[in-house]
Amino acid sequence: MRRAVGLIALSLPVVLAGGNILLALLGPEHARPHPLLERSISDYYYSPMRNYLVGCLCAIAAFLACSRGYDQDDEIMGYLASIFTFGVALFPSVNPRSMTYTRAQVQIGFIHTGFAALMFLALAYFCIFLFRRSSPEKPFTRRKRHRNRIYGACGLTIIVCMVAMVSLTLGAMIREHRPSPLLFWCEFTALAAFGVAWLIKGEGILKDKPQNHNHPALNHSVHHGEGAMVESSR
Repeated sequence: MRRAVGLIALSLPVVLAGGNILLALLGPEHARPHPLLERSISDYYYSPMRNYLVGCLCAIAAFLACSRGYDQDDEIMGYLASIFTFGVALFPSVNPRSMTYTRAQVQIGFIHTGFAALMFLALAYFCIFLFRRSSPEKPFTRRKRHRNRIYGACGLTIIVCMVAMVSLTLGAMIREHRPSPLLFWCEFTALAAFGVAWLIKGEGILKDKPQNHNHPALNHSVHHGEGAMVESSR
């Protein structure tokens, strides 16, 4: 499930953008969509890729709810992250192509933004704190040390992207302009960091090497020791 979450998160922006462009080229007008890329990933809700976006978010939310860690903290964070992700899917952002909005649309848009912020915070918490824990039953290997560094880098990347997204959104609100297209790339980077962290946690990348129990020298010493024990018992 962790690998599935990572793959969905990594591929989501690429599939949304590529699918929207492809459907526009194959459509009746046979022309590229305008704009070529939406200002944010959430805006693909108002494109032909809406069902794919909502479906992927719901799938990620379901996997997060089913994820289990070392203790109750992991389970609680999994449930919270699942609720936040479901909120992002069920409460869409405002339509970027509308010139006027109703009060309900604006309120739903704020709810969407709040859930998105909480979702990214929960994902950063997973990377920085929960994923870096070690099982007391497993040795702390060199690869585990490398994984922890990557988890920390992914978590910090998500936080930096969140700060950038908030700055871009607030700047656009103050200037009464539409958000910058850089918002899409900030979300893209944050989802990529999230996807990499979950792929690693799912042992799709940097998996610990299995212990070699069939080493010839080890087997020779074991058999020799067993022979000595047999001789001494005789």
